[in-house]
Amino acid sequence: MVSANKTASALKKGTGRKATKVHTKVHFFRPKTLKLARQPKVLVKAMKSAEGPKAYDVIKFPLTTESAMKKIEENNTLVFIVNITSTKSQIKTALKTLYDIKAVRVNTLIR
Repeated sequence: MVSANKTASALKKGTGRKATKVHTKVHFFRPKTLKLARQPKVLVKAMKSAEGPKAYDVIKFPLTTESAMKKIEENNTLVFIVNITSTKSQIKTALKTLYDIKAVRVNTLIR
């Protein structure tokens, strides 16, 4: 009877001994622990401007090679070297602000 009461109280309270897990896999994987999100004291990356990049940041310079001049004469097409991350709509608005040109269509080529 004494051992039954001891066992019952041990089941209610717990013995304080943790059962070890039997590992059946070959590899050991570390247990997942709490990973808190970063809370930096100093802002490292500068904030992007709300209105987007400036026109001079988008268009670098016009291209003046022989093939570009041929396109200007025959196809009525201007060729510019632009920032690689700028989009077609950004190129279009930059052309409007810098050169007062209304672009019908913007073709891009990454080279």
